[in-house]
Amino acid sequence: MMRHVYTAVVALMALTTLTLLSGCPASMSASSYTRDQARSAQNVEFGTVQSVREVQIEGTKSGVGTLAGGAIGGVLGNEVGAGTGRTLATIGGGLAGAVAGSAIEEGVTRQRGLEITVRLDNGRTMAVTQAADESFVAGDRVRVLFDRFGTARVVR
Repeated sequence: MMRHVYTAVVALMALTTLTLLSGCPASMSASSYTRDQARSAQNVEFGTVQSVREVQIEGTKSGVGTLAGGAIGGVLGNEVGAGTGRTLATIGGGLAGAVAGSAIEEGVTRQRGLEITVRLDNGRTMAVTQAADESFVAGDRVRVLFDRFGTARVVR
């Protein structure tokens, strides 16, 4: 009985870790700033949106999903059989869980994005890819903000 409780607790802890860590990817939103970006000067250029294309921004692959999935799979595999069969099931469960956990982390953190092509008032044309949390259409007047690291965002 205690073994089943232990297994459930370990599986629940691993699943909670996976959920908390993989559900908090760095935001690709034009409205989100990191702590380092707050109160930092940005260069601003004005321009006109030329085109907008929907894209997928791939999810994170931090390894957290792989580790958590492997732990859950190993714990569950350890519940199967006895002796050598249990060892093989533990290893197989760990491997399968690692693959599944990695795929889950990437899928959960994937997001819809926009590639926004802007013709700047200085004549230069550039494209910025960011989360699709704000809509843009060709002809919109926008500001393009650049930080000192080369990160850009398109805002109204």
